[in-house]
Amino acid sequence: MLQDEVRPRDDDGGRPVRRGRRPKLSGLSGRRLVRLLPALLIAGGVVVGVVTPAGYTAAPFFCAAPLIAASVSSLRSTTFTSLTAVLGEIWAVTYRGAIEDYQESVAESAMVLVVALLALGLNRFVRRSDAHLASVRDISEAAQRAVLPTPPERLAGLGVAARYVGARADARIGGDLYAVQDTPHGVRLIVGDVRGKGLEAVEAAVIVIGAFREAAEQETTLEAVAGRLERALQREGGRRAGLDQFEGFTTAVLAEIPANGQSVLRVLNRGHPSPLLLTLDGGLRELVPAAPALPLGMSEVASWPDRSDETFFPAGALLLFFTDGVTEARDLLGRFYQPASRLRGRRFPGPDALLDTLVEDVARHTGGAPADDMALLAVQRPMRA
Repeated sequence: MLQDEVRPRDDDGGRPVRRGRRPKLSGLSGRRLVRLLPALLIAGGVVVGVVTPAGYTAAPFFCAAPLIAASVSSLRSTTFTSLTAVLGEIWAVTYRGAIEDYQESVAESAMVLVVALLALGLNRFVRRSDAHLASVRDISEAAQRAVLPTPPERLAGLGVAARYVGARADARIGGDLYAVQDTPHGVRLIVGDVRGKGLEAVEAAVIVIGAFREAAEQETTLEAVAGRLERALQREGGRRAGLDQFEGFTTAVLAEIPANGQSVLRVLNRGHPSPLLLTLDGGLRELVPAAPALPLGMSEVASWPDRSDETFFPAGALLLFFTDGVTEARDLLGRFYQPASRLRGRRFPGPDALLDTLVEDVARHTGGAPADDMALLAVQRPMRA
């Protein structure tokens, strides 16, 4: 059983202060071992030089050490490892009396020296590649934040929190999206995932969010909002060559919390992972749609009238939306992450705590960052209307 994160509160006694604490992952011990491997190899080479007769060589140990250091250590550490490996090889051939075979000793030492110099060049290349990738990621995240601004913490009396977690395995911008706003019809929100990645996916996400913000204010029902989104994707798909009119689609879930204080929640799901409803007593329910529906943008394949589902939204309950980056996160054995079973029976003080726990739990499950982007949105109904 995972333990809930306890965080100090701010000076005003308000919501907990968020800490930039990284999850404790089992993969960290593996990375430490890799960083220690060059030193262990050099030590192994010294041992081989001491215990083996003159016909054997410790050069493979001294060659492997700087190559491994080049990929995991800084230039300074790689330089130190390379120098140590060369000196260790010279000591080994001298200690074992191999210096008598002058040509063989020089060949072995020259081989270690060449490998050491190669490791220095490799380290420089790796460091430049890492810096370039980090720069691309920073630009991608900045663009994503511009598309998905942080929603207010309180909206029409509801507690709101959102997260976007980018996949470190791929620096391209994703098409995961969310939006929430107060309208004359209540608080309306959308969480979706555009097919594909890159600027084309972001372009489609911007279209969906823009159409949603306009339709959420004007349309009286969620069904009408979904219709506006469908037409917007069709219209823009015909105008822009960058949007695939025939193969592009967007999974999305729309929700509405009426403004009249009723404990009612309306949800319309278009092929998206089902949201979760978490109650104060640790209960959890998946809001599976009564009738399945195709994602937005697939009306050319088939179409039928949209129908939203109504459910009871009790005071203090939390509503969790997420994209398939959560449900498709896998562990080392290939098992998918199951948010319902992982969160059932747990209690959370608010939407921020829920999302922090979910992000950390997915990281534990995968042993690092997820393989796909994750967009998360949590809403909590107040205890009192």
